[in-house]
Amino acid sequence: MSITALKQAPLREHTRILGVGAYRPEVIVTNDDVCQWIDSSDEWIRQRTGIVTRHRAPRDVSVIDMAEAASREALDAAGIEASQLGAVLVSTVTHPYATPSAAAQLTDRLGATPAPAYDISAACAGYCYGIAQGDALVHAGTAEYVLVVGVEKLSDFIDNGERTISFLLGDGAGAVVIGPGDSAGIGPSVWGSDGSKHAAIRMNRSLIDVRDYALGVVTTDTEDEADISRQSLWPTMVQDGPTVFRWAVWEMAKVAQSALDAAGITADDLAAFLPHQANIRIIDEMVKQLKLPDHVYVARDIVDAGNTSAASIPLAMHRTLKEQPSLSGKLALQIGFGAGLVFGAQVVVLP
Repeated sequence: MSITALKQAPLREHTRILGVGAYRPEVIVTNDDVCQWIDSSDEWIRQRTGIVTRHRAPRDVSVIDMAEAASREALDAAGIEASQLGAVLVSTVTHPYATPSAAAQLTDRLGATPAPAYDISAACAGYCYGIAQGDALVHAGTAEYVLVVGVEKLSDFIDNGERTISFLLGDGAGAVVIGPGDSAGIGPSVWGSDGSKHAAIRMNRSLIDVRDYALGVVTTDTEDEADISRQSLWPTMVQDGPTVFRWAVWEMAKVAQSALDAAGITADDLAAFLPHQANIRIIDEMVKQLKLPDHVYVARDIVDAGNTSAASIPLAMHRTLKEQPSLSGKLALQIGFGAGLVFGAQVVVLP
């Protein structure tokens, strides 16, 4: 048999987001609650971040539980059964197991077996990475429908007394179904990374460090090792706030503009802007740099939800459509960026 005789999957010209779902944990943590753990105030947190409350999942609610709830709503909204899924992609950095994947367990929970399933570790850009991959799978004919989930239980990986990032973070899940469309519904993805700044947002120690300390392999001769002995051994998140802020403000608006250019539209064509919900000041500065007109709805879900990493954009999309249903079928620019440092952006037609 010659190579030219091989059959290929049928290509699909157009894709789109068919439905969106969300899960927000019932526990609400206020700024006053946070200030029990760090020396700060409600006023300072609001001014610096825009956050008033954040949702936190109770101990018995897992990443899989949250992802399942959001996914079921997304499937219902898309009007398809889980058995029709050709792939399940879960973007998360807080699933507590290196293996098995959260995606494989979610696929079983939903009744989507034997759909291929895998996790994406791209932090706050994870959802946009998932959209890029789901879009490609449907275009290529590899799958007819793809479930993309962004889910985080960041409360499992924070030290409440740590003041560089802990007060920003919340828990939650958002999910979308990607499938064939009659016209273009997902623009070209503009995505990438800058690993030279990987230390700007990171875990304060690795599980290998924890293992070695527990086994007595490391001593407490250095300040860092002594710090391990004084604190909980579990790895928690820290960040270099000024570095992240400068990178997000000055570089991510360029990425967002590139996504507009790749889609062949201008800011005037947009109906909504769905940026990663990292910080209200970053969002407001991006709006200025992109020169978004007044008619563009800007998602500011961070006020009530905090920073939910990979879940933030689908959660913001879900809330946007709930509060502004007239935006359904119109164009939105979405952009995610975070630890890695990684970034991803697309223009999409809202479901």
